[in-house]
Amino acid sequence: MHALPSALTSKVRDYVVSREALSEQGFTLGGNWDYDHGSFDCALDEANKVWLRLPFDVTVGNLDGESDDNDTEIRFGQPYVLKHVYNEGLDREAQPGVMGAVLNQFSDPLDPDDKIESEWIEKAERKLREAEAIYPG
Repeated sequence: MHALPSALTSKVRDYVVSREALSEQGFTLGGNWDYDHGSFDCALDEANKVWLRLPFDVTVGNLDGESDDNDTEIRFGQPYVLKHVYNEGLDREAQPGVMGAVLNQFSDPLDPDDKIESEWIEKAERKLREAEAIYPG
C-alpha cells in the first residue's frame, strides 16, 4: 500500500453524485463496502492487480451500493495505491465443505502488500488528479 496526498481527503460529498461522476472516470464501488463505509476503486492494470482506492466513511444516512434514491453523504479518507500478487491456480490446502468450496478455493496472496513500482504510483497520481477535478474548490 502506498498513500497519496489528495485534496479529496476529508471532503464531504453526496454519495450518489460521487458514484456517478467517478464511474465516468473508471471507478466502481469496492466490494468491501458496508452501510457505514466503503471505497471507490479503479484498476490501474489490465490484470486487476494494481488499484487506486478512494476510501470513505458515511457521515449521513446509510450506504446502499445500488440505490439512486438516498441522501447519503460520505467523507473521503486518504487515497492509496495497492497491489496484490496472487498464486495462480487452486489452493491445495483448501478444506472441502459447503461454504468452503465457494470461499476457500483460491490461494492466499503471495504478498498482500507487494512493493508498488514508481510507474504505478505515477499512474495512480494522474488518475487521482482526474478524480479531484470532479470536485472543484
